[in-house]
Amino acid sequence: MKLALGPLTYYWPRERVLDFYSRAASWPVDIVYLGETVCARRHELRLADWIELAAKLADAGKEAVLSTYELIENDADLRFMRQVVENGRFRVEANDMGAVRLLAGRGPFVAGPFLNVYNGSTLDLLAECGAARWVAPVELSGAGLAQAIAEKTSPAETELFAFGRIPLAVSARCFTARYHNLDKDHCDYRCIRDPEGLALRTQDGEPFLVLNGVQTQSARVQNLLPYLGHALAMGVDVLRLSPQAERMEEVVRSFDLAAQGALDPAAAAARLAAALPAAPCDGYWHGRAGMLHEGAAP
Repeated sequence: MKLALGPLTYYWPRERVLDFYSRAASWPVDIVYLGETVCARRHELRLADWIELAAKLADAGKEAVLSTYELIENDADLRFMRQVVENGRFRVEANDMGAVRLLAGRGPFVAGPFLNVYNGSTLDLLAECGAARWVAPVELSGAGLAQAIAEKTSPAETELFAFGRIPLAVSARCFTARYHNLDKDHCDYRCIRDPEGLALRTQDGEPFLVLNGVQTQSARVQNLLPYLGHALAMGVDVLRLSPQAERMEEVVRSFDLAAQGALDPAAAAARLAAALPAAPCDGYWHGRAGMLHEGAAP
């Protein structure tokens, strides 16, 4: 089973981003997704910088993939998406059907988790367009994922969002800016101050959501490491690990030890517990509310 480092969803200073991927080059991940997917206003790195990082990671033996925006809001976003699609060297992850249209016939691409693919027929249609891998929607249950894999007739690989704060929604409104009483076009780039987003709590003090600019994430961290064996048996090919600000290498090492059979998933999950930035969740996997935590394979 392969491990993938998902695209960075947070806004970090340039040097922190470069240092992160410099270290990631030596981690036991097979695939690295790169690029800004959340907000077009984030400008610490330009497309040329992401392409340069992709080249360095490819030289280190990784499959480098450039990801597109989750939400296209204007002509500038569309032009940028075209530039990503036309990069000429690296595979692209399409997170919008407009990107799928541009990528169709250009060669293999990745169908991202925001395309809302829930059945084998849709997977086969995307494969006809050139999708060589698809990332299951984060809210798809384990049973639903197994059914979609069983239904598809294409050889497209299946990737599962296995670790990280869950991207729940993306909006034209920037909630981080609103929190600071700023409008979106004059946000002062406040989200760069929160390396893992801005945590929200209920009136009772319970963790609820994380604001990440225009993206809303779960407060809890999805951890599907205990279900690795079940995912492998149903036909999952790749596990996606979403970057976090601290102790990411420990996350990768724990998943790698389980994937290589050096530790059983339960022992690897216990090792991973110390690296979690918040309480774990796995409710979506069980077909329940995503914020719940069962902690055991069905």
